[in-house]
Amino acid sequence: MRRLLLLFICVFSSAAFAKPFIIYRPSNMGALDQVRCYLKIEDKDGNDVTYDSTRASYEWVSEHRTLYSYEKSYYLSGGMAMHLGLPKGKYKLTFYTPVEKQNGYVLPSRNAKEKQHEWVSNEYFLDTENRPKIIFVTPTANENGFYNGGWRITNTAPKFYKFTKPYIQY
Repeated sequence: MRRLLLLFICVFSSAAFAKPFIIYRPSNMGALDQVRCYLKIEDKDGNDVTYDSTRASYEWVSEHRTLYSYEKSYYLSGGMAMHLGLPKGKYKLTFYTPVEKQNGYVLPSRNAKEKQHEWVSNEYFLDTENRPKIIFVTPTANENGFYNGGWRITNTAPKFYKFTKPYIQY
C-alpha cells in the first residue's frame, strides 16, 4: 500500500510540473561576472512563489553538464545556467541585485552624488505551456556601452564577442 501511494505521488506530482527549461547568464567582463543576480518568480495573482513548488539546479557551462543543487537562494553569476522547473501556469520572472550584494562594483556615474541602487531587470512573462527552451539574462549598459546597473531578460541570444555584449538602453 505504501509503495502504491509513493508511486501515485511521484506520477501525479511530476504531471503537474512543466518540462524544465534553462535560464543562462553568459560571461561578462571582469568583476561583473562575480556580481550575482537573484531570481524572483510571481504567479498570475502577484504572489511571490520563488521557492514554492519550484525546482532548480545550476551548472557552470564550462564544466559540461555537472548539475548542482541550490543551497539557499536562486541566483546566477556570469557563466552559469539555471535549470528551472515550475508547476504548469503563467508567471512573471524578474532578476535583481540588492546594493549589499553588488560586491563593491562601482558603476560609472555622471553625478558624483548619485547613490547606489538595486539593480532590477525587466519583467519577463512566462507561460509554461508555450515557453522558449532557453532564456538569457544579461546586464544593461548606457548609450556609451558602460554598465549601468540593471538586468535584461529575453529569449533572444545576446551578441557575443570575446564576452557577452551588454544590452544598451537608449
